[in-house]
Amino acid sequence: MSTLTQASSFLCYQRARTITRASIQMPKKLTTDPLNLPKLPSQVVLSVDQEINQNPKTNTKETDLTAVEKLYLIMEAVADRVEMHKNIREQRNNWNSLLLTSINAITLSASIMAAIAATSVAYGASVEVPKLSSSFMYVAVTGMLIVMNKIQPSQLAEEQRNAARLLKQLHGHIQTKIAISNPTQDDVDEAMEEVLAIDRAYPLPLLGVMLEKFPSKVQAAVWWPEKRSNTVKVKDNKNGWNEGLEDEMKGIARVLENKDKADYLRLDEKFLMLNKVLALSGPLLTGFGAIGSAFLGSSHHSWAAVAGVMCGVVASVVNSIEHGGQVGMVVEMYRSNAGFFGMVEESIELNLKEGDVEKREDGELFEMKLSLQLGRSVQELRDLAASSTQNEKEMKEFGSKLF
Repeated sequence: MSTLTQASSFLCYQRARTITRASIQMPKKLTTDPLNLPKLPSQVVLSVDQEINQNPKTNTKETDLTAVEKLYLIMEAVADRVEMHKNIREQRNNWNSLLLTSINAITLSASIMAAIAATSVAYGASVEVPKLSSSFMYVAVTGMLIVMNKIQPSQLAEEQRNAARLLKQLHGHIQTKIAISNPTQDDVDEAMEEVLAIDRAYPLPLLGVMLEKFPSKVQAAVWWPEKRSNTVKVKDNKNGWNEGLEDEMKGIARVLENKDKADYLRLDEKFLMLNKVLALSGPLLTGFGAIGSAFLGSSHHSWAAVAGVMCGVVASVVNSIEHGGQVGMVVEMYRSNAGFFGMVEESIELNLKEGDVEKREDGELFEMKLSLQLGRSVQELRDLAASSTQNEKEMKEFGSKLF
Protein backbone atom coordinates (compact mmCIF):
# COMPACT_ATOMS: atom_id res chain seq x y z
CA MET A 1 0.00 0.00 0.00
CA SER A 2 2.80 2.37 0.86
CA THR A 3 4.54 1.48 -2.39
CA LEU A 4 1.45 2.48 -4.45
CA THR A 5 1.19 5.77 -2.55
CA GLN A 6 4.83 6.61 -3.21
CA ALA A 7 4.47 5.79 -6.92
CA SER A 8 1.37 7.96 -7.23
CA SER A 9 3.10 10.90 -5.51
CA PHE A 10 6.12 10.59 -7.79
CA LEU A 11 3.94 10.65 -10.95
CA CYS A 12 2.06 13.78 -9.74
CA TYR A 13 5.39 15.55 -9.05
CA GLN A 14 6.77 14.75 -12.52
CA ARG A 15 3.55 15.99 -14.23
CA ALA A 16 3.57 19.28 -12.31
CA ARG A 17 7.26 19.87 -13.12
CA THR A 18 6.64 19.31 -16.83
CA ILE A 19 3.71 21.78 -16.91
CA THR A 20 5.70 24.46 -15.07
CA ARG A 21 8.73 24.21 -17.38
CA ALA A 22 6.47 24.40 -20.45
CA SER A 23 4.61 27.46 -19.17
CA ILE A 24 7.72 29.58 -18.48
CA GLN A 25 9.91 28.40 -21.33
CA MET A 26 11.30 31.45 -23.41
CA PRO A 27 12.41 31.31 -27.04
CA LYS A 28 16.11 30.93 -27.39
CA LYS A 29 16.55 33.55 -30.13
CA LEU A 30 14.39 36.22 -31.88
CA THR A 31 14.16 35.44 -35.54
CA THR A 32 13.00 38.96 -36.55
CA ASP A 33 13.65 42.47 -35.32
CA PRO A 34 10.49 43.57 -33.44
CA LEU A 35 11.15 47.29 -34.25
CA ASN A 36 11.98 46.53 -37.86
CA LEU A 37 14.84 49.05 -37.79
CA PRO A 38 16.70 49.66 -41.06
CA LYS A 39 20.26 48.54 -41.13
CA LEU A 40 22.98 51.09 -41.74
CA PRO A 41 25.04 50.55 -44.86
CA SER A 42 28.46 49.15 -44.44
CA GLN A 43 30.11 52.32 -45.74
CA VAL A 44 28.68 54.45 -43.04
CA VAL A 45 30.26 57.59 -41.87
CA LEU A 46 32.63 60.10 -43.16
CA SER A 47 34.75 61.94 -40.72
CA VAL A 48 33.87 65.56 -39.92
CA ASP A 49 36.73 66.85 -42.03
CA GLN A 50 35.70 64.70 -44.99
CA GLU A 51 32.08 65.92 -44.70
CA ILE A 52 33.12 69.56 -44.66
CA ASN A 53 35.32 69.06 -47.71
CA GLN A 54 32.61 67.24 -49.67
CA ASN A 55 29.72 69.56 -48.68
CA PRO A 56 30.46 73.18 -49.56
CA LYS A 57 27.42 74.48 -47.64
CA THR A 58 28.92 73.25 -44.41
CA ASN A 59 31.72 75.77 -44.82
CA THR A 60 29.20 78.63 -44.58
CA LYS A 61 27.43 77.20 -41.59
CA GLU A 62 29.33 79.38 -39.13
CA THR A 63 28.50 82.52 -41.12
CA ASP A 64 24.83 81.56 -41.29
CA LEU A 65 24.73 80.97 -37.56
CA THR A 66 26.29 84.39 -37.03
CA ALA A 67 23.62 85.96 -39.25
CA VAL A 68 20.88 84.16 -37.31
CA GLU A 69 22.33 85.38 -34.01
CA LYS A 70 22.39 88.95 -35.35
CA LEU A 71 18.79 88.66 -36.50
CA TYR A 72 17.77 87.46 -33.04
CA LEU A 73 19.53 90.47 -31.53
CA ILE A 74 17.62 92.74 -33.91
CA MET A 75 14.37 90.99 -32.96
CA GLU A 76 15.06 91.69 -29.29
CA ALA A 77 15.72 95.35 -30.05
CA VAL A 78 12.55 95.56 -32.15
CA ALA A 79 10.46 93.99 -29.37
CA ASP A 80 11.89 96.51 -26.91
CA ARG A 81 11.07 99.36 -29.27
CA VAL A 82 7.49 98.12 -29.58
CA GLU A 83 7.05 98.38 -25.82
CA MET A 84 8.66 101.83 -25.76
CA HIS A 85 6.37 103.15 -28.48
CA LYS A 86 3.34 101.67 -26.70
CA ASN A 87 4.27 103.39 -23.44
CA ILE A 88 4.97 106.71 -25.15
CA ARG A 89 1.69 106.43 -27.05
CA GLU A 90 -0.27 106.00 -23.80
CA GLN A 91 1.60 108.90 -22.23
CA ARG A 92 0.89 111.27 -25.10
CA ASN A 93 -2.70 110.17 -25.35
CA ASN A 94 -3.01 111.08 -21.67
CA TRP A 95 -1.43 114.44 -22.44
CA ASN A 96 -4.16 115.12 -24.96
CA SER A 97 -7.07 114.27 -22.67
CA LEU A 98 -5.64 115.83 -19.49
CA LEU A 99 -4.43 119.04 -21.15
CA LEU A 100 -7.75 119.47 -22.98
CA THR A 101 -9.73 119.04 -19.75
CA SER A 102 -7.46 121.41 -17.82
CA ILE A 103 -7.39 124.09 -20.52
CA ASN A 104 -11.17 124.06 -21.00
CA ALA A 105 -11.72 124.21 -17.24
CA ILE A 106 -9.36 127.18 -16.85
CA THR A 107 -10.83 128.95 -19.90
CA LEU A 108 -14.41 128.60 -18.70
CA SER A 109 -13.39 129.67 -15.18
CA ALA A 110 -11.77 132.81 -16.62
CA SER A 111 -14.93 133.52 -18.61
CA ILE A 112 -17.07 133.12 -15.48
CA MET A 113 -14.77 135.45 -13.51
CA ALA A 114 -15.04 138.02 -16.31
CA ALA A 115 -18.84 137.77 -16.14
CA ILE A 116 -18.75 138.24 -12.35
CA ALA A 117 -16.53 141.30 -12.76
CA ALA A 118 -18.88 142.78 -15.39
CA THR A 119 -21.85 142.21 -13.07
CA SER A 120 -19.98 143.82 -10.16
CA VAL A 121 -19.50 146.99 -12.19
CA ALA A 122 -23.25 147.25 -12.71
CA TYR A 123 -23.84 147.05 -8.95
CA GLY A 124 -20.94 149.36 -8.09
CA ALA A 125 -18.89 146.67 -6.36
CA SER A 126 -15.14 146.22 -6.61
CA VAL A 127 -14.02 144.44 -9.76
CA GLU A 128 -10.28 144.18 -9.13
CA VAL A 129 -10.21 140.65 -7.73
CA PRO A 130 -12.37 138.90 -10.42
CA LYS A 131 -10.79 141.03 -13.15
CA LEU A 132 -7.23 140.14 -12.17
CA SER A 133 -8.18 136.49 -11.66
CA SER A 134 -9.77 136.31 -15.11
CA SER A 135 -6.82 138.04 -16.78
CA PHE A 136 -4.29 135.78 -15.09
CA MET A 137 -6.16 132.61 -16.07
CA TYR A 138 -6.49 133.79 -19.67
CA VAL A 139 -2.76 134.52 -19.90
CA ALA A 140 -1.89 131.13 -18.40
CA VAL A 141 -4.24 129.22 -20.65
CA THR A 142 -2.93 131.08 -23.71
CA GLY A 143 0.60 129.85 -23.00
CA MET A 144 -0.64 126.31 -22.41
CA LEU A 145 -2.59 126.38 -25.66
CA ILE A 146 0.42 127.57 -27.66
CA VAL A 147 2.48 124.64 -26.37
CA MET A 148 -0.30 122.10 -26.86
CA ASN A 149 -1.07 123.28 -30.39
CA LYS A 150 2.62 123.20 -31.24
CA ILE A 151 3.20 119.57 -30.23
CA GLN A 152 -0.28 118.20 -31.12
CA PRO A 153 -0.51 115.33 -28.55
CA SER A 154 -3.14 113.41 -30.53
CA GLN A 155 -0.88 113.42 -33.58
CA LEU A 156 2.09 112.33 -31.45
CA ALA A 157 0.05 109.41 -30.13
CA GLU A 158 -0.89 108.38 -33.68
CA GLU A 159 2.77 108.48 -34.72
CA GLN A 160 3.71 106.09 -31.91
CA ARG A 161 0.74 103.87 -32.74
CA ASN A 162 1.94 103.56 -36.34
CA ALA A 163 5.51 102.92 -35.22
CA ALA A 164 4.45 100.10 -32.87
CA ARG A 165 2.40 98.47 -35.65
CA LEU A 166 5.24 98.67 -38.18
CA LEU A 167 7.78 97.31 -35.69
CA LYS A 168 5.47 94.38 -34.91
CA GLN A 169 5.23 93.73 -38.64
CA LEU A 170 9.02 93.81 -38.95
CA HIS A 171 9.37 91.46 -35.98
CA GLY A 172 7.11 88.90 -37.66
CA HIS A 173 8.96 89.32 -40.96
CA ILE A 174 12.30 88.52 -39.30
CA GLN A 175 10.78 85.48 -37.59
CA THR A 176 9.52 84.21 -40.93
CA LYS A 177 12.91 84.84 -42.53
CA ILE A 178 14.64 82.73 -39.88
CA ALA A 179 12.04 79.95 -40.04
CA ILE A 180 11.79 79.33 -43.78
CA SER A 181 15.12 80.44 -45.25
CA ASN A 182 18.83 80.49 -44.65
CA PRO A 183 19.58 84.06 -43.48
CA THR A 184 22.69 85.83 -44.71
CA GLN A 185 24.49 89.06 -43.89
CA ASP A 186 22.38 90.82 -46.52
CA ASP A 187 19.26 89.95 -44.52
CA VAL A 188 20.87 91.38 -41.40
CA ASP A 189 21.77 94.62 -43.17
CA GLU A 190 18.27 94.91 -44.60
CA ALA A 191 16.66 94.40 -41.17
CA MET A 192 18.94 97.02 -39.63
CA GLU A 193 18.06 99.53 -42.35
CA GLU A 194 14.35 98.92 -41.81
CA VAL A 195 14.63 99.47 -38.05
CA LEU A 196 16.58 102.70 -38.50
CA ALA A 197 14.15 103.91 -41.17
CA ILE A 198 11.22 103.48 -38.76
CA ASP A 199 13.21 105.31 -36.07
CA ARG A 200 13.71 108.24 -38.43
CA ALA A 201 10.08 108.26 -39.57
CA TYR A 202 8.60 108.13 -36.06
CA PRO A 203 11.10 109.55 -33.55
CA LEU A 204 10.54 109.14 -29.81
CA PRO A 205 11.97 112.43 -28.46
CA LEU A 206 10.23 115.79 -28.85
CA LEU A 207 13.11 118.25 -28.81
CA GLY A 208 15.15 118.61 -31.96
CA VAL A 209 13.78 115.70 -34.00
CA MET A 210 9.99 116.03 -33.61
CA LEU A 211 8.13 115.88 -36.90
CA GLU A 212 6.85 119.19 -38.19
CA LYS A 213 3.15 119.39 -37.34
CA PHE A 214 2.29 122.20 -39.77
CA PRO A 215 4.44 121.68 -42.88
CA SER A 216 4.17 124.05 -45.82
CA LYS A 217 3.65 121.12 -48.19
CA VAL A 218 1.80 117.89 -47.53
CA GLN A 219 3.90 114.78 -48.13
CA ALA A 220 3.23 111.08 -47.60
CA ALA A 221 4.98 109.32 -44.74
CA VAL A 222 8.09 107.27 -45.60
CA TRP A 223 9.15 104.59 -43.14
CA TRP A 224 11.05 102.16 -45.37
CA PRO A 225 14.65 102.26 -46.64
CA GLU A 226 15.65 102.38 -50.25
CA LYS A 227 14.74 99.07 -51.81
CA ARG A 228 17.42 96.85 -53.24
CA SER A 229 17.37 94.05 -55.76
CA ASN A 230 16.10 90.74 -54.46
CA THR A 231 18.31 87.67 -54.24
CA VAL A 232 15.80 84.84 -54.37
CA LYS A 233 15.78 81.29 -55.60
CA VAL A 234 14.18 81.04 -58.99
CA LYS A 235 11.72 78.25 -59.72
CA ASP A 236 11.95 78.67 -63.47
CA ASN A 237 13.42 81.01 -66.03
CA LYS A 238 10.47 83.39 -65.85
CA ASN A 239 10.25 83.41 -62.01
CA GLY A 240 6.45 83.53 -62.24
CA TRP A 241 6.45 86.66 -64.44
CA ASN A 242 4.94 87.14 -67.87
CA GLU A 243 3.84 90.02 -70.04
CA GLY A 244 0.28 89.90 -68.74
CA LEU A 245 1.41 90.13 -65.12
CA GLU A 246 3.67 93.07 -65.92
CA ASP A 247 0.79 94.94 -67.57
CA GLU A 248 -1.38 94.11 -64.56
CA MET A 249 1.19 95.56 -62.16
CA LYS A 250 1.52 98.72 -64.26
CA GLY A 251 -2.25 99.22 -64.17
CA ILE A 252 -2.42 98.75 -60.40
CA ALA A 253 0.46 101.18 -59.83
CA ARG A 254 -1.35 103.74 -61.98
CA VAL A 255 -4.57 103.35 -59.97
CA LEU A 256 -2.77 103.66 -56.63
CA GLU A 257 -0.89 106.77 -57.77
CA ASN A 258 -3.82 108.63 -59.33
CA LYS A 259 -6.67 107.54 -57.06
CA ASP A 260 -5.74 106.21 -53.61
CA LYS A 261 -2.58 108.14 -52.83
CA ALA A 262 -3.81 111.37 -54.45
CA ASP A 263 -7.12 111.18 -52.57
CA TYR A 264 -5.48 110.73 -49.17
CA LEU A 265 -3.03 113.56 -49.84
CA ARG A 266 -5.95 115.80 -50.80
CA LEU A 267 -7.84 114.94 -47.61
CA ASP A 268 -4.67 115.36 -45.57
CA GLU A 269 -4.17 118.85 -46.98
CA LYS A 270 -7.74 119.85 -46.09
CA PHE A 271 -7.49 118.60 -42.51
CA LEU A 272 -4.06 120.18 -42.14
CA MET A 273 -5.53 123.54 -43.14
CA LEU A 274 -8.39 123.05 -40.67
CA ASN A 275 -5.91 122.17 -37.95
CA LYS A 276 -3.88 125.31 -38.68
CA VAL A 277 -6.97 127.52 -38.40
CA LEU A 278 -8.03 125.90 -35.13
CA ALA A 279 -4.50 126.03 -33.69
CA LEU A 280 -4.30 129.77 -34.38
CA SER A 281 -7.85 130.56 -33.29
CA GLY A 282 -7.59 129.11 -29.78
CA PRO A 283 -4.67 131.23 -28.48
CA LEU A 284 -6.00 134.32 -30.28
CA LEU A 285 -9.38 133.98 -28.59
CA THR A 286 -7.91 133.48 -25.13
CA GLY A 287 -5.54 136.39 -25.77
CA PHE A 288 -8.48 138.66 -26.65
CA GLY A 289 -10.22 137.37 -23.54
CA ALA A 290 -7.24 138.38 -21.41
CA ILE A 291 -7.24 141.88 -22.95
CA GLY A 292 -10.98 142.24 -22.45
CA SER A 293 -10.73 141.17 -18.80
CA ALA A 294 -7.97 143.72 -18.22
CA PHE A 295 -10.24 146.58 -19.42
CA LEU A 296 -13.24 145.63 -17.28
CA GLY A 297 -14.42 148.60 -15.23
CA SER A 298 -12.77 151.13 -17.58
CA SER A 299 -14.30 153.46 -20.17
CA HIS A 300 -14.28 150.53 -22.62
CA HIS A 301 -16.27 148.35 -20.24
CA SER A 302 -18.99 147.32 -22.69
CA TRP A 303 -16.82 145.65 -25.35
CA ALA A 304 -14.39 144.43 -22.69
CA ALA A 305 -17.18 142.50 -20.97
CA VAL A 306 -18.24 140.91 -24.25
CA ALA A 307 -14.65 139.95 -25.12
CA GLY A 308 -13.89 138.66 -21.63
CA VAL A 309 -16.93 136.38 -21.54
CA MET A 310 -17.55 135.35 -25.15
CA CYS A 311 -13.94 134.75 -26.17
CA GLY A 312 -13.53 132.20 -23.39
CA VAL A 313 -16.67 130.31 -24.39
CA VAL A 314 -15.75 130.24 -28.09
CA ALA A 315 -12.16 129.24 -27.27
CA SER A 316 -13.44 126.23 -25.31
CA VAL A 317 -15.50 125.14 -28.31
CA VAL A 318 -12.52 125.56 -30.68
CA ASN A 319 -10.23 123.57 -28.38
CA SER A 320 -12.78 120.79 -28.04
CA ILE A 321 -13.07 120.51 -31.82
CA GLU A 322 -9.31 120.51 -32.37
CA HIS A 323 -8.11 118.26 -29.57
CA GLY A 324 -11.31 116.47 -28.56
CA GLY A 325 -11.93 115.63 -32.22
CA GLN A 326 -8.21 114.77 -32.58
CA VAL A 327 -7.78 116.60 -35.85
CA GLY A 328 -4.00 116.17 -35.60
CA MET A 329 -4.46 112.41 -35.36
CA VAL A 330 -6.58 112.46 -38.54
CA VAL A 331 -3.83 114.42 -40.34
CA GLU A 332 -1.22 111.84 -39.36
CA MET A 333 -3.53 108.94 -40.24
CA TYR A 334 -4.11 110.26 -43.77
CA ARG A 335 -0.38 110.96 -44.19
CA SER A 336 0.41 107.39 -43.13
CA ASN A 337 -2.20 105.94 -45.49
CA ALA A 338 -0.75 107.90 -48.40
CA GLY A 339 2.67 106.57 -47.43
CA PHE A 340 1.37 103.00 -47.49
CA PHE A 341 0.19 103.35 -51.08
CA GLY A 342 3.49 104.99 -51.95
CA MET A 343 5.34 101.99 -50.52
CA VAL A 344 3.20 99.53 -52.53
CA GLU A 345 3.69 101.56 -55.69
CA GLU A 346 7.46 101.70 -55.13
CA SER A 347 7.66 97.92 -54.65
CA ILE A 348 5.82 97.41 -57.95
CA GLU A 349 8.08 99.82 -59.80
CA LEU A 350 11.19 98.22 -58.32
CA ASN A 351 10.21 94.81 -59.67
CA LEU A 352 9.24 96.16 -63.07
CA LYS A 353 12.46 98.15 -63.44
CA GLU A 354 14.54 95.05 -62.75
CA GLY A 355 15.34 93.76 -66.23
CA ASP A 356 16.54 90.37 -65.00
CA VAL A 357 13.39 88.47 -63.95
CA GLU A 358 15.50 86.12 -61.86
CA LYS A 359 16.22 89.01 -59.46
CA ARG A 360 12.57 89.92 -59.03
CA GLU A 361 10.26 88.59 -56.37
CA ASP A 362 8.32 85.51 -57.38
CA GLY A 363 5.51 86.77 -59.61
CA GLU A 364 2.70 84.62 -58.18
CA LEU A 365 3.67 85.35 -54.58
CA PHE A 366 4.02 89.06 -55.30
CA GLU A 367 0.56 89.16 -56.86
CA MET A 368 -0.94 87.37 -53.86
CA LYS A 369 0.84 89.68 -51.40
CA LEU A 370 -0.41 92.72 -53.28
CA SER A 371 -3.99 91.45 -53.30
CA LEU A 372 -3.86 90.91 -49.52
CA GLN A 373 -2.41 94.39 -48.95
CA LEU A 374 -5.26 95.96 -50.93
CA GLY A 375 -8.01 93.78 -49.43
CA ARG A 376 -8.88 92.07 -52.69
CA SER A 377 -8.84 88.58 -54.12
CA VAL A 378 -6.39 87.78 -56.91
CA GLN A 379 -9.19 87.81 -59.48
CA GLU A 380 -10.47 91.18 -58.22
CA LEU A 381 -6.93 92.53 -58.52
CA ARG A 382 -6.76 91.40 -62.14
CA ASP A 383 -10.16 92.94 -62.87
CA LEU A 384 -8.99 96.22 -61.35
CA ALA A 385 -5.89 96.26 -63.54
CA ALA A 386 -7.99 95.47 -66.60
CA SER A 387 -10.36 98.38 -65.90
CA SER A 388 -7.58 100.91 -65.28
CA THR A 389 -6.97 103.54 -67.96
CA GLN A 390 -4.40 106.17 -68.67
CA ASN A 391 -6.84 109.03 -67.99
CA GLU A 392 -7.15 109.83 -64.29
CA LYS A 393 -10.65 111.29 -64.66
CA GLU A 394 -11.97 108.07 -66.16
CA MET A 395 -10.82 106.00 -63.17
CA LYS A 396 -13.81 105.32 -60.94
CA GLU A 397 -12.62 102.56 -58.61
CA PHE A 398 -10.03 102.89 -55.88
CA GLY A 399 -7.31 100.27 -55.55
CA SER A 400 -7.74 99.49 -51.86
CA LYS A 401 -10.83 98.03 -50.22
CA LEU A 402 -9.37 98.12 -46.72
CA PHE A 403 -9.39 101.90 -46.19
